[in-house]
Amino acid sequence: MQPPDFEISVSPARPHHAAELTHIAHAAKRHWGYPDAWMAIWRDQLTFTPQDVADRPTFVARGGDRCLGVYALSRTGDVACLEHFWVLPEAMGRGVGRTLFEHAVGQAQARGATLLEIESDPNAVGFYRHMGCRPAGETVYDLDGQPRRLPVLHLALQPAAAAGP
Repeated sequence: MQPPDFEISVSPARPHHAAELTHIAHAAKRHWGYPDAWMAIWRDQLTFTPQDVADRPTFVARGGDRCLGVYALSRTGDVACLEHFWVLPEAMGRGVGRTLFEHAVGQAQARGATLLEIESDPNAVGFYRHMGCRPAGETVYDLDGQPRRLPVLHLALQPAAAAGP
């Protein structure tokens, strides 16, 4: 991993960040060399609206004044789902993903989750495995007339520490 030449900070995203977050998601997905036809199919899934950002916990990683990555969480019961996790290609391998992931784990724990679930792009599985996630199945759907298999990974979470006396 190449050390960053910037300090990485993570903070809540704001609705006015939606266009910039959408740019990050599209650039990260395109980085894997998917055909334009698939990118067009995924356009809406990769788009953040101001309402999306307002409605669910969404966080952005910054290096200086630049947005480098984003994630969003949802929660059902004690399971937190990593709904989005994107890092700009030029920031990959520089600690942005690790910083974002560790932040997401902390946020999931703080919200009472005991399990983090990720439906991963096949190209990102190595990253999630490196972060301690374990295979838990797959989701299969039809994409452009062929089956597309998305690995599902889980990370067991420790309960959030109780507040002191």
